[in-house]
This record gives sequence, C-alpha cells and structure tokens, in this order.
Amino acid sequence: MIKLNVFIRVCIAVLLVLGIIYLSSLVSFIFTPLLSLFSIILTPLLLSGFFYYLMRPLIDYLEGKKLNRTLAILLLYLVISLLLAVFFIGVWPSLKSQVMNLVHNAPAIFAGINEQLEKLSDNEYIAPLLPANTDISGQVTEFLNKGFNVISSSVSGLFTFFSDFAIVLITFPIMLFYMLKEGGKFKNRLVWFFPSRYKEDGRSMLGDIDQALSNFIVGRVIVNLALGVLMYIGFLIIGLPYALLLTVVAVILNFFPVIGAILSSIPIVIIGLIESPATAIWSLVIILAAQQVQDNLIAPYVFGKKLDIHPLTTIILVLVGGDIAGIVGFLLVIPIYMIVKIVGVKSYELYIRTRKNREETPPPA
Repeated sequence: MIKLNVFIRVCIAVLLVLGIIYLSSLVSFIFTPLLSLFSIILTPLLLSGFFYYLMRPLIDYLEGKKLNRTLAILLLYLVISLLLAVFFIGVWPSLKSQVMNLVHNAPAIFAGINEQLEKLSDNEYIAPLLPANTDISGQVTEFLNKGFNVISSSVSGLFTFFSDFAIVLITFPIMLFYMLKEGGKFKNRLVWFFPSRYKEDGRSMLGDIDQALSNFIVGRVIVNLALGVLMYIGFLIIGLPYALLLTVVAVILNFFPVIGAILSSIPIVIIGLIESPATAIWSLVIILAAQQVQDNLIAPYVFGKKLDIHPLTTIILVLVGGDIAGIVGFLLVIPIYMIVKIVGVKSYELYIRTRKNREETPPPA
C-alpha cells in the first residue's frame, strides 16, 4: 500500500509538471520579453562565468597576501590588458599573415591535394589496396566540400552567438568585475532560497558544484595550452606550414570535447599532405603523440579523480548537446551534466538520510 501511495504521488507530481508546461505554452507571449533578455545577456554571462573561474584563484591568492580584493581585480585587469597588448603587437601580425596567406593560396592548396592524391593512387603499394575504378580525388574533394559547409554553418552559428559584440564588450568586464568582487557571497545568497532544514545540504551541494566547475574550467585551459605547446614545437620541428595558425585553431577546437580533436586534425593533415605524404604522416604522429601525452600524463595530473566522466558518456553527451543546441551545446553539455549529476547524487543522499531518520525515530506514545 505504501509503494502504491508513493507511485500515485509521483504520477500526480508528473501530471502537475506537464500541466504547468502546457499552460505556460498557452501564454508564451508573457515569457517572450524574458527570453529576449536572456538571449541578450547569455553571451556576456557565459564569458563572465568562464573567466570568473579562471581568474578567481589568482584573486583569492592576492587577497590572501593582504591585498584589497577590489585592488587585486583592477591589478589583474591591468596585467591582462598588457598581455593583450603584447599579443596584438608580437603575435597577431604573424598570425594574421598566415591567415591571409592561407586564404590567398586556397586554390593552390586544393590543386596540391588533388596532385598528392593522384600520386598516392598511382603508387604501386597503395593502388592494390584501393577498389577498382575509384576516383579518390573526386571523393576527397566532395568530402572536403561537405566539411567546409559544416564548418561554415558552425562558424556562422558562432558569429551569431557573438553578434551583439558591443553589448558583450561593455557588459562582460563589468559583470566579471562584480562576480570576482562578490566571491563566495553569491553562493550564500542562493542558500537563502533553501528551506531552513535543508540550508546546510544546499550549501554543501552548491560548494560541490562550484568546485567541480572551477576544476573543469581551469583544468581544461591548462590542458589545452599544454597540448598547444607540444603540437607547436612538433610542427616547427617537421617544418609544417602555417604552424602557428594551425596550433591556435587546434587549441580553440579542443575546448569542444571529442569532436574538437578530430576537427582540428583534418586541416593539419591536409596542409601536411600538400607538402608531402611524409609530412602528413609526421603531422598525424605529432597530433597522436601530443594527445597521448595530454590524456595520460597532463590531464590525470591536472584533473586527478575530480572529473569522473566515462569517455563513452562524454561522446553521448557531446552528440546530444550538439544536436539540441549546436555549438553552444557542445560547449555547455559537460558542465551541465556535472551540475545535474551533483544535484542528483546529493538529492538521493538526502532522501536516503531522511528515510533512515524516519525509520529510526520511534512513534509517539
């Protein structure tokens, strides 16, 4: 009877939730201004959250050295401004030159790809492995065109994501400043919404979420930068053209779990193939070696056991997130999964503890 009552209560709760969703859809015009406001502040909010977790350890360290927190934030802003100035003076001209050369040489690149593929198809060792009457050049060209279409759509989605650049440029530093200034006070304000008897559990749950997001973001940045350094050194050794540009692209794409490593490898191998098949092979060897160093040496040291997500789970999450929300889904699916997992585990632990306490409490006389 008790199990039946629990089942009925769960069904009623589900029906109530579905009813609320249905009624909300009937008055969707009420939520339109809220959705519009949310879409405007989404980009600066995400950027602020990312850099908040990235910069907070430095701010906490400086505050621990008896430096005023506001002054520490302004000092870090000054350092970042100087680093950006160094980047635009020292690195950007070379990077821009490589981008312009790549765009200018695009027809020659496609011609070089076709030439190398024809040589491979005529090779006495490779030709027997290929099916008869196979047009490798045509198939690869078709594949590249499809790839460029996918990349173009993704890039257009990214530009849409950052379309309101003026709003981002104005609001992002201000939001980040107040987030850094408040520090852990924001968590305490969220705890206020929990019922009195669950405040301590809420504080523990929010602390776990905060720590998980911090470890993930800081760790991901460190791991990607280390991967970029390894790849750039390897590309310089083999003399790969556009080494700096390809490394920057690889570092950015590796923020997308699983799929980023695959997408970043394609242009690297293509540029290497234009030079020679040996360069393409060595490029692939460098990518695989850098990935192995990242996955087996750097990532375990940085993350430890804190990022407990199975690789198969990561692949499924990335596919689902990308299908639902595109490029934003690729970026946010892992942090959202981590938050949901922590909330679920904490809620289950609270349920078990509450149930155990009820069973141990003697009935009134």
